[in-house]
Amino acid sequence: MRGLSTTLPDLECRSAQEVLAYGLQRFHPRLTMACSFQKEESVLFHMLSELEPGARAFVIDTGVLFVETLATWKRFEERFGLPIDVYDASSSDRPWTADRCCGEAKVHALAQALGDVDAWTTGIRREQSAIRSGSAKVELDARRGIVKLNPLADWSDKDVWRYIFEHELPYNPLHDAGYASIGCAPCTLPGTGREGRWTGQDKTECGIHL
Repeated sequence: MRGLSTTLPDLECRSAQEVLAYGLQRFHPRLTMACSFQKEESVLFHMLSELEPGARAFVIDTGVLFVETLATWKRFEERFGLPIDVYDASSSDRPWTADRCCGEAKVHALAQALGDVDAWTTGIRREQSAIRSGSAKVELDARRGIVKLNPLADWSDKDVWRYIFEHELPYNPLHDAGYASIGCAPCTLPGTGREGRWTGQDKTECGIHL
């Protein structure tokens, strides 16, 4: 695990801010946050910007993001001021397909994004899907040999919206159009939970969190 101790603290009773503070104290600047400009990242960007203005984040740009997502990206930069690294997963030489985007390009881009860090932060919440229901607030990403922080693991959908409205945060307007989970435009439809992702297919994860 890149020279790090595999003994992780039990932070299940700690707040999201406390989990982030632990991550920053332990790993910054070798800590980064995955961002897809969904409502969970609205919360995490705000918390990070208050805890550490130099905190790192990244986005995987598939080249087929919603126009609304691109506009939210700009609003995040204007509001929070955190640097956002961009990893290109677009298809310039072959037609875009859901399988190749998720199975190859995005996972390859993620490997690049996490190549020089010891920990990463995500917006995973347990209620999002059965696969995510067992996520701990601090866990070992054994596949990559780094630590994974899920500060919002025990948050409900209502908790997220309450925080957004209390702090008047920017958020992706697709949520108001019925998109609970937002990915790439060609394979995302409105729906609750993650049912709008890859509609008509058995998959519920792109591969990033598997």
